[in-house]
Amino acid sequence: MATSVKIDDDLKARVQTLAGQRRRSAHWIMREAIREYVEREEARESFKQEALASWAHFQETGLHLTGEEVFAWLDTWGTDDEQDAPECHT
Repeated sequence: MATSVKIDDDLKARVQTLAGQRRRSAHWIMREAIREYVEREEARESFKQEALASWAHFQETGLHLTGEEVFAWLDTWGTDDEQDAPECHT
């Protein structure tokens, strides 16, 4: 699928300069920038949806861990006394 993107002359010059420095084509630089942006935004949206689902689950069940409980558990990681995750509670 061919798509065109209009960019101003300043940005075009910056892309061309960067492409020369990286020994890549301007097309490659723009594709890479778009790919990285889309991946970052997809990850951000996934994180947001996971947080919303977690919040909805908490509102329905009241199950949770306190920050103190989580930090105490994490403090055991990598030690001889490494603990399993604590049980959620209301």
